[in-house]
Amino acid sequence: MVLLRYNVTAVLAASFLLRSTLATRLLDKLRVLGPGARDLVKKSTPAAPRFVIYNDAWVNSLPAAADLKGYNVYALSFWMTNGATDMALTWQELTDSERNSYLQEYDAAGISLIVSAFGATDAPTSGGTDPVAIANSLASWVLQYGLHGVDIDYEDFNAFYNKEGTAEPWLITLTQQLRKHLPQEKYSLSHAPISPLFSPNTWSGGGYLQVHQAVGSLIDWYNVQFYNQGTTEFTTCNGLLIASSAESPESALFQIVANGVHPDMLVIGKPGTTGDADNGYMTTLILASCVAQAASSGWNAGVMVWEYPHVGTSWINAIRSSWPV
Repeated sequence: MVLLRYNVTAVLAASFLLRSTLATRLLDKLRVLGPGARDLVKKSTPAAPRFVIYNDAWVNSLPAAADLKGYNVYALSFWMTNGATDMALTWQELTDSERNSYLQEYDAAGISLIVSAFGATDAPTSGGTDPVAIANSLASWVLQYGLHGVDIDYEDFNAFYNKEGTAEPWLITLTQQLRKHLPQEKYSLSHAPISPLFSPNTWSGGGYLQVHQAVGSLIDWYNVQFYNQGTTEFTTCNGLLIASSAESPESALFQIVANGVHPDMLVIGKPGTTGDADNGYMTTLILASCVAQAASSGWNAGVMVWEYPHVGTSWINAIRSSWPV
């Protein structure tokens, strides 16, 4: 434990000089963009920072707004190609009156209720699912059950790995079709890629940099999963923010920014406990220090956690304690 604290302190000290240089370069890049381009890369609905918590641990009722204090986005997981499951199904099975009661309570607390689609056990592209048809079905479900938006947790990795690059055009079409039914002025649309999907020159179809280039203007933010990529990956502030390893090239937060994604679109996602992911866990103390460091370098996107009820208000309050917003 002492060694861990020493290493984190050393990393923070070593990266202090890099932070100001990186922030200056980032601001220089944004200054040369015209007003229209800046509008495309920085979204405003809902406004940053976003504090997002997922819930896939099935329970037969939703948390009260008081149990989500400190968050402004609560994601029901998952809606899948075969329909609602787990917490999405719980929401579907409530009465209209019960749903309205939750929506009024969440609205009053400033909490946006969204549904997360697909997840790790669904492979829609590899399974031959038509992106237009499934977008129509998903949007119809959102509209029918009164939600505030959609999160695309797409983990069909075989579709990224294949040489045809089938994942990227599928996601682009899906996003475009969703926006036909869920306009930006009324509904949020986020994606939740693992961070290495932003690595350049890695994916035959371009990965999420290609998705962002094509439809980033339609996406409000990314809940970036900085976990499950190796036991030492994204476990220090330097690895999370400044420089990832060669195993996941250029997929640390500010490396993704340098490759063209606005910092306020990149929500830092982490598991809430060691049991919520295979690896990539950070204590709240370390993560809070990393978040404060990122904020001092011009980032303000927010933090995502997987998942409720394993963590709740105390977790997000600990993260936000070093980052007044």
